[in-house]
Amino acid sequence: MQLISVLAAASPAMSQQRGAATTPAGAAPQQGGRGNLPMRVTKEQIQAALKLMGLEFTDAEVDMMLPSVNRNLSTYEALRAIPVGYGVEPSFTFQPGLPGRKPIAGPQRFSTTIAATAAAKAPANLEDVAFWRVTDLAPLIRSKAVSSTDLTKMYLDRMKRFGPKLLCLITLTEDLALQQAADADKEIRQGKYRGPLHGIPYGVKDLYDTKGIRTTWGAEPFKDRVPDKDCTPVERLTKAGSVLIAKLSMGALAQGDLWFEGRTKNPWNLERGSSGSSAGSASATSAGLVGFSLGTETLGSIVSPSSECGTVGLRPTYGRISRYGAMALSWTMDKVGPICRGVEDCALVLNATYGPDGRDRSVGTDVFHWEPRKPLNKLRIGVLQSLFDNVGGRGGRGGNPNAAAEMKAVYAQALEDLKKAGVEMKPVEFREDLLQARLVIDAEGAAAFDDITRDGQVRTLKGQAANDWPNAFRVSRTVPAVEYIRAQRVRTLIVERFEKFMEDWDVIVAPAGALLTTTNLTGNPQVVLKCGFTNGLPRLIGFTGKIYDEGSIMRVALAYEQATKWHTMNPTLA
Repeated sequence: MQLISVLAAASPAMSQQRGAATTPAGAAPQQGGRGNLPMRVTKEQIQAALKLMGLEFTDAEVDMMLPSVNRNLSTYEALRAIPVGYGVEPSFTFQPGLPGRKPIAGPQRFSTTIAATAAAKAPANLEDVAFWRVTDLAPLIRSKAVSSTDLTKMYLDRMKRFGPKLLCLITLTEDLALQQAADADKEIRQGKYRGPLHGIPYGVKDLYDTKGIRTTWGAEPFKDRVPDKDCTPVERLTKAGSVLIAKLSMGALAQGDLWFEGRTKNPWNLERGSSGSSAGSASATSAGLVGFSLGTETLGSIVSPSSECGTVGLRPTYGRISRYGAMALSWTMDKVGPICRGVEDCALVLNATYGPDGRDRSVGTDVFHWEPRKPLNKLRIGVLQSLFDNVGGRGGRGGNPNAAAEMKAVYAQALEDLKKAGVEMKPVEFREDLLQARLVIDAEGAAAFDDITRDGQVRTLKGQAANDWPNAFRVSRTVPAVEYIRAQRVRTLIVERFEKFMEDWDVIVAPAGALLTTTNLTGNPQVVLKCGFTNGLPRLIGFTGKIYDEGSIMRVALAYEQATKWHTMNPTLA
């Protein structure tokens, strides 16, 4: 009834739009376009707005515009009065790839490197397994050498001890975790083993809805928000038997690492932030406070904190995992993905969470194939050699003037180790272009949080600098709709260009974060992992692939992980 009444109030203004009855030719225009309604938008204001858009019309043309612009103002006000919840998406979707692309077909080919009869022995001190990968923890649970309950208690204890120091924890879900762990132990004793994630404790970025447990989005206006349902990724991890122990910190409304309690820390150096916006997910995983975690990425929010904290971050293809029940920042760019301590861990989490759910219309039907033992010799692998040659620029992280040279040495060794692991690479070149299309994020983010911009709640966010969301939302309120649509059209050109480039390659090797804007706009997957250290901080290498082919990039990443020692090196917390 409320919607009908609002539309009824708006209908006089709407009836004047194109396709409805108009003033007959030669008739005198009425003030305000309808009766004697006042002109709330002046000719001078229209001319000022046109300047922002790079347009200049004649006086006669602006005079003709004036009545319709004022009528449109009433339409805008009517639209703003319609209650649209934060979970309501626009009635359009972005589909990665080119028209006519055939989805990857099944049946699924999925195997793991976890031996079915792997010998599993618990250490005397269970905390010694805190940094183990899921592929190492799973045999402990399956063989009952360690119970899910004991493993969960160990991670809960570490979270209580180190979570406050890292500022990576928003809500500890202890009661739920202990119940889920007890259920897992019972099922495993009964021979009902669900797979490698069964009984494994994990955490999620606090933008994933969890029934009856607050989900704050890291932002002051939503600190007490408690959803009444679980999001799809949490539902599916519950089905896999995983144990949710924590809602992890995130930059407010998915920006950076600053949230309402402060800045999430990097476990390698507590003087540094963890980057974001999946700040707590990367920090907690790196620090051994969870078995694995979930993050999200729109423009670097998995890759960037993984690069800072030294975790394995997988940004899957756009549309690979449902975002139902997850906070939206950019409906056509948001992606769900895992943050782990091992490459194959990411494959396990992706396998448990991907695919259509009948709720998120962006999700593709492509099957995920994971064949970790398949030889790499048939993959066409390119390397962006010029990016490796030019890393570091004028300086580096942590104030080390020699960082550029150190980074080049780290990456030179990484490429050599890849070759030793059987990865044959050919130099390629790709220069990012047309990046003005990232305007899409600005416009969609401002639309997603227009309500708190209008009512002033955005002023309560801790971050209020020029590059923080409050100012960005206000600035983006000046983005013309025509320019937003043009940015989406330019995005189509970027997709076409990158798809053409990827015709010749299955995997592209580059420093972590390379091609970040392009591939987030196109929706292509990327995985990053440690390849060394400079100034005591992790340095990461990245692998980018074709849409919906996360398997190929992770196979190459796994070969590198298995050939090197970096996954065994973890931060020390006191």
